[in-house]
Amino acid sequence: MMRRSVKIIIAVCAISLIAARLDAQIWNDARSRALVEQATERRARQIADTALASYKAAAHGYLTFLAQVGEGFTEPPKIVKADELALQVYWQAPNLSKQLIAGRRDTLLLPTDINYHRDHLGIVQNNFPNIIRLGEGDEVRDVPHPLSADGLNQYDFAIRDSLQIRLGPCTLDVYEVRVRPKNDREPRAVGAVYIDRESGEVVRMAFSFTRAALRDKELEDVSVVLENGLIEGRFWLPRRQEIEIRRTGTWLDYPARGIIRGRWEICCYEVNRPMPPGIFSGPEIALAPRGTPLPVPFTGSVLDSLPPDVRAVTDADVAKVQEEARALVRGQALARTRSTSLTARSISDFVRVNRVEGLALGAGITRRLGEGFAANARGRYGLDDERAKGRGSISYRRASGAGFDISGYDDFRDAGDIRETSGIISSLAAQEFGTDFTDPYRVRGASASVRTRPFGGWTISLEGALERQNALDVNATPATGRFEPTIPASVLRERRGTLSLDRPTRLGPLGVEMQIHFAASAIQFRDRSELHRNMSRFDFRGSAERPIGPARLVLRSFAAWTAGGDSLPAQHLVYIGGPSSAPGYAFHQFSARAGASQRIEVQFPVPFASFTLGRYGKTPASMTLAPFANAAWADLTGWHPSVGVGALTIFDLLRFDISRGLRDGRWTFSVDVSRDLWSIL
Repeated sequence: MMRRSVKIIIAVCAISLIAARLDAQIWNDARSRALVEQATERRARQIADTALASYKAAAHGYLTFLAQVGEGFTEPPKIVKADELALQVYWQAPNLSKQLIAGRRDTLLLPTDINYHRDHLGIVQNNFPNIIRLGEGDEVRDVPHPLSADGLNQYDFAIRDSLQIRLGPCTLDVYEVRVRPKNDREPRAVGAVYIDRESGEVVRMAFSFTRAALRDKELEDVSVVLENGLIEGRFWLPRRQEIEIRRTGTWLDYPARGIIRGRWEICCYEVNRPMPPGIFSGPEIALAPRGTPLPVPFTGSVLDSLPPDVRAVTDADVAKVQEEARALVRGQALARTRSTSLTARSISDFVRVNRVEGLALGAGITRRLGEGFAANARGRYGLDDERAKGRGSISYRRASGAGFDISGYDDFRDAGDIRETSGIISSLAAQEFGTDFTDPYRVRGASASVRTRPFGGWTISLEGALERQNALDVNATPATGRFEPTIPASVLRERRGTLSLDRPTRLGPLGVEMQIHFAASAIQFRDRSELHRNMSRFDFRGSAERPIGPARLVLRSFAAWTAGGDSLPAQHLVYIGGPSSAPGYAFHQFSARAGASQRIEVQFPVPFASFTLGRYGKTPASMTLAPFANAAWADLTGWHPSVGVGALTIFDLLRFDISRGLRDGRWTFSVDVSRDLWSIL
């Protein structure tokens, strides 16, 4: 038996060594080296090819700046600014290049003062020179081109696959050659080149870059996809290009990402035609003289003509580049360095006002430990309740958003499933008018949660918690009016397990953008009777939006229900009432075991005064009207309908609502910021 085990171990070791040798032979084997050397020689030859004396072409493209926020960046980015450009492109041997911006139009959807680097306004010629630079050297600098004399010594190459690529009407047989740096601590490219099997010409390049190549410490990654087309049966020249530049940081402790996406189509080549005199003087990319005709006509509005997938979380081609980069080099070569920063989940973590604490001041600190790990501590002190609250956690996050958190806390939690207002509006209303849009109770305990990467658009989360809970007293006094009492939360010890399913906003059938959240909790608690009791709780939230011409149909749905026993703790009931769940009714006017709310809203633009915001642009000459109808239901009181109208202005960031509850309701007026900003306010 012993001999058999030894033989098995020896066999396994031998197989492992053979596999390791085979893997080692894949990189830089004779076939791969011969192919990339041929491609490098062909690339150098075309640049110096006397048959290609010059060419003129037209380029049409979009440069889009987007913003994305939230843990894991699962929600699609919001378009902040979109530019459409039309270029006249000139090239002359040996390496003279000129690009004239004959047409440019933009649209501003959110205030911004972004200015693009000049080289983002044009295309990449000749698949980059032998040294790659982007952002005029501020983003990527001093990176050897893999298919250059120096690059052949700086990179490893391996043929991964033989496949077909369709470029317009042509289908080409190509080799996909993976590229990785020999030293990933140096400024290098990472990705793949696609080489035509017959000619050895470069058909496509798809690169990302090591951390050392990124000059700006806030850069998350830079990805480039270049495709060439065969012109006049001989010359491989630019056909389609994409670039994505992502800057990521934390605003407070809230992940924020800015994305620049450039997409270009190049056409209409005229080869070996005489060049206009003096065309190559001045900067390489410049404005065309006034009156220059558009080489590619603009049609419709900028937003109407944008590629339909521009709001995707990540373009499919770019996502593949990023995945290849992570697979080819160590994670440390792409990751940013460790850091410590003052943080908070939102502005309300720094300062807030409510009926329990009065004015409360707080702050937090986060230490990023590298490899996706982080330690976080937050604290807050209420001036009226004279009590400190805090939370500490250790977390781990992968680039996909998967990870875990382990937390301990002594803090407040709000009863209810729907936020009725933003934190800043709740604080102002509480301080000035005694209207507190929170129902807090105290929780002390610990929790652990695990979150998966998205599967088929869905993210799964599982949380377990052990807690003590109890009610809180009103301690503050508002400037005017008086506060309502807090909810009579039960004193209990609780064990809870929660399974959550989340589908971030995605484009669904019939052009509908849908977002869905579902959670199911199993709860065991022991109150003052010292008897163990069980209950379950479920909640559903969803939204759907669809453009209809210039208008937009918006649906928001909510439902929650509980089960278990004759009486339930007040903190676990379903609460409805307020600007979000039941406009026209008082805050949390209805509490029950089960409840639901459905809103139907139509948004459409109407003319409105425009004014400047200085360097952040000019507001649109329109605002958005949003008439709506809402129906709320509680199992004890039945249906409570309401109607109203909203007005959204200043890039739809500020909203005014007036509404009326139609069954024992009232007229209500509310002012708030866009829901997109609630998570950071």
